[in-house]
Amino acid sequence: MSKYIFIISLIFSASSQAQIASSKNYTADYQTKALSIYRDTIAMRTAKGHNQVKVMAHYLADRFRDGGFDENDINVIPFISPNGEEIASLVVRYQGDDSSGKKPILFAAHMDVVEALKKDWEKDPFTLIEENGYFFGRGTGDDKFGTTLLTAAFLRLKSENYMPNRDLIIAFSGDEETEMLTIEDLVDNHRNLIDAEFAINADSGGGSLSTEFEPISYQLQAAEKTYADFTIKITNPGGHSSRPTKKNAIYDLALALSEIEAYTFPTQSNDITLEYFKMRATAEKNELGRAMQQFSLNPKNIAAAELISTYSGQVGIIKTTCIATMVNAGHAENALPQSAEANINCRLFPGVKVNEIHSKLREIVSNKDILIEVSGNPKSAPASPLREDVMAAIKKAVHAQFPDLPIIPYMTTGATDGRALRAGGIPTYGSTGQFARAEDSFAHGLNERVLVKSFFDALEHWQIVIHELSESK
Repeated sequence: MSKYIFIISLIFSASSQAQIASSKNYTADYQTKALSIYRDTIAMRTAKGHNQVKVMAHYLADRFRDGGFDENDINVIPFISPNGEEIASLVVRYQGDDSSGKKPILFAAHMDVVEALKKDWEKDPFTLIEENGYFFGRGTGDDKFGTTLLTAAFLRLKSENYMPNRDLIIAFSGDEETEMLTIEDLVDNHRNLIDAEFAINADSGGGSLSTEFEPISYQLQAAEKTYADFTIKITNPGGHSSRPTKKNAIYDLALALSEIEAYTFPTQSNDITLEYFKMRATAEKNELGRAMQQFSLNPKNIAAAELISTYSGQVGIIKTTCIATMVNAGHAENALPQSAEANINCRLFPGVKVNEIHSKLREIVSNKDILIEVSGNPKSAPASPLREDVMAAIKKAVHAQFPDLPIIPYMTTGATDGRALRAGGIPTYGSTGQFARAEDSFAHGLNERVLVKSFFDALEHWQIVIHELSESK
């Protein structure tokens, strides 16, 4: 899913400028190997229904074997998706010396991609194409950027005989863009393979560049809202439309939807959202910026919260939201409706339980004949505490490229595998190492692309992050 948050309104001064680059400038062995993996995996159509996720998992497993990893530390875990497709997860352990006495660090990404049709693209979406300083192809950003960079980082460390002070683990899921069941399978059924003190998710967060390629800020994702769908449904006996009755399923549903629309969930905050508003406020030279500043100082400021709520891009950061997204009613033009139902999509603030929202919807809807059900099995996840070691490692990696660039923690209103990891008790932080302009963000869309320079710079980014988090001090 698309998780890159580019805060283009944050205008900070910076001394460096991203330069258009060519892969021909990067000839070190670890760089050419990374590019080879990138090219090979982009060619795998790992969208739902093409039976390529398992192929990619085994391909990467072979790369780890070739790189000297023990067979016992490489696990391809098969999984049957709801549509019957054979997919997989990949878990690889880099053995440390345990001198830190700490649990492992987990590094996550996903192998699957959103479907792409060649007829719609300007270029073949499943061929890595380099042009004008960009790599084009489905998954170049979301998320074969992450799987490639983490694989390359582990292989490079192994080739350098690096010995971490604890075990390091890679976990690549196989269906993040659809059901997100493989990451739940890892958490619920293979916890011994992925159990960790915390995780870095290479599928969210990252750096923002201006239109002129000037660095703006770097975002570290530390929380995300829980995605939950609810179905509300009413049934009636129906009848001939020429003989209307007082009971009408469509009218009953319409009233229930109006009641849900009229309800406003309470304002909430946490350390992450308050820090986000504090840093964001410095660049907003308008009423929104003033409200952000006031809210960061006092989250009980009603006026500030109300103004922030008028901005669609910000309201989800301060409260749970529930919105009608689909309606299905009636069965014939000349008949009274026998049933009417709607989907209510809710995005729960971290820490809010699904059953709490279920109960609240039941309370809001006055017609008790209306059935309200939870769709699927959504799991609530808390925010991750802002760890000093993680923040320090990210800062060192980012500042090696762009000194003094602001590091902004944030909460995404979307969803990643990090949600399942957090729900399973593993604090998770989203960081890709990628820098991009807002106008180049085409994840899930046509002509997905990343800067060539950003790809190779991210190789160095991950080396610094891993060293900082796993070296004996």
